[in-house]
Order: sequence, then structure tokens, then C-alpha cells
Amino acid sequence: MIIINVMKLSKKNIKWLSKPEKHDYPAARSYLNLIFDITKCDLIIKELKYAPITKFKAKDIFRASSLSLLGISNLHIKKNNKKIKKGVALSPILLVRDTTNSKVIIADGYHRLCTIYSIDEDAEIPTKIVSI
Repeated sequence: MIIINVMKLSKKNIKWLSKPEKHDYPAARSYLNLIFDITKCDLIIKELKYAPITKFKAKDIFRASSLSLLGISNLHIKKNNKKIKKGVALSPILLVRDTTNSKVIIADGYHRLCTIYSIDEDAEIPTKIVSI
């Protein structure tokens, strides 16, 4: 006999940490270094560390970033869904408001954003955001 866990994920199941995890900042720096020089990256990361937590809807972050949504079969999304089912809190997303190009750069948390969007596009996601 096969038992299938059919717990439906909803925004009620999603838990968030009160601040990003330490490894999120080096990950953001690695990504941002593809776009900006290292001096600018270091400045952005420093600002992100001191930025307050704010919340934005998943759909609004996607619209502002102009990125595509990953499918639910993506390995990272599957892992995040398992975390949510187990009640593990997710880390807030790190964003950079690129005022020159009128868009948002997801410095860290793209897979978390895709995961949450697939559960509820209106879910509010804790973020840290700075402007450049």
C-alpha cells in the first residue's frame, strides 16, 4: 500500500526567518559581481545588511524584475516545497532597486520567490531592498 502526502501548500504554511541567513550575502555578492564591479558589490551588500525588512507581493517582485518563473519541477523549488511542508522557515529575499533601468534585481532568493509564487502569487514576501 502506497501512502501519498497530499498536504496542500498555502501561504498559511509559509514561515519566514526574521533576517537573511549569513550565506545569503555572499551568494548575492557573487551574483551582483556579474553585473557590477567588486567595489560597487561590496557597497550594495553593506547596505543590504543594514536595510530594514519590508514586504512585497510575489507577483509584484516578478513584474518589477522582468524575470521568468521557474517551473515546479525545478530541483530548488522542490526542495523549498519540502522545507515549507516541514515547517522550515525560509530566508527573506535580497533585492536591489536599479533606478537607472527601472527594474529590480533579485540578488538572492530567486528560487524562493518562484516557490512562493507557485503557491500564491499574492503572498507577501519579506525582503531587504536597497536602491542604486
